[in-house]
Amino acid sequence: MTDTQALLDEMNDRSREVFRRVVEGYLETGDPVGSRTLTRTMNEKVSAATIRNVMQDLEFLGLLDSPHVSAGRVPTQLGLRMFVDGLLEVRELENEDREKIDATLSSNDRGMGAMLDRIGAALSGVTRGASLVLAPKREAPIRHIEFVSLAPDRALTVLVFADGHVENRIFQPAPGQTPSSMREAANFLNALVAGRTLSELREVMQVEITRRRQELNELARTMVEAGLAVWENEGQPHERLIVRGRANLLAASAEAEDLDRIRTLFDDLERKRDIVEFLELAEDGEGVRIFIGSENKLFSLSGSSLVVSPYMNADRKIIGAVGVIGPTRLNYGRIVPIVDYTAQLVGKLITDQGKG
Repeated sequence: MTDTQALLDEMNDRSREVFRRVVEGYLETGDPVGSRTLTRTMNEKVSAATIRNVMQDLEFLGLLDSPHVSAGRVPTQLGLRMFVDGLLEVRELENEDREKIDATLSSNDRGMGAMLDRIGAALSGVTRGASLVLAPKREAPIRHIEFVSLAPDRALTVLVFADGHVENRIFQPAPGQTPSSMREAANFLNALVAGRTLSELREVMQVEITRRRQELNELARTMVEAGLAVWENEGQPHERLIVRGRANLLAASAEAEDLDRIRTLFDDLERKRDIVEFLELAEDGEGVRIFIGSENKLFSLSGSSLVVSPYMNADRKIIGAVGVIGPTRLNYGRIVPIVDYTAQLVGKLITDQGKG
């Protein structure tokens, strides 16, 4: 990647001011910024011709682009990256935004999923973008496992975690299951639980099923293996991603080209697998990160930006992330503190819930 800071350092004060004002004007209105507009706002009195020359130099450096025949310019992806890295002024979080996010905590529903859903909805509403909340993986030890028959071809596996959380998953058992085989399967698993997390239990189960194959009733073994398949369900990571406010992206775009890009983004959000993997990149480091356009594989076709921040538990371990997707014309200075505050709030709530 081009060293944007080096580019910025090489620019003189006038070039830097022209560049900054073009980007800020574009982020505010979404329209190309012309030289005549800048002559009214520059700190020093300069002619429109002088500003046009500076713009041409910035275009030659790959920082600005001319989208139409008009003399107006817009920042390129490289230009936006340089602005975000070197010139962005991050504001203080506005009280109104803080209050709207805090208001989600007033509900009596203390369930983690419902709480994260409310926070995602509030984040989307405040930023007028699409919000993403990557829920934490459940790593609490398991206390108890139970199988419940719902119908001849449907059964429920109930996992009770040491922190009081209960998780139910429906699956299709092998034909001919009986209450006896279900009890045997549950007893087999509960003998192995012994404070293990779900991921630890999966590893032990595979070894023990092989080692004690003769001891287990055939039906009980198929029940255990069916339960294992449910827990290894590839769709499980997708359920960790809560997406809210996709309609906001449509409302912000009127041009057909923009709508096509947003439809592509919607397809990405529906698949979810790539986006979960991408959000987990936020686990590489603390703080808010900004990804613009094709800087990542997910949004390369959608002309979108992602502002994302991880959140941590009481042990300062990163366990999830919150983010906002919008057009590359995001108000980054306002969005960054909102995402940062929301991530810290989620981390605190999860820590407090762990103490309860």
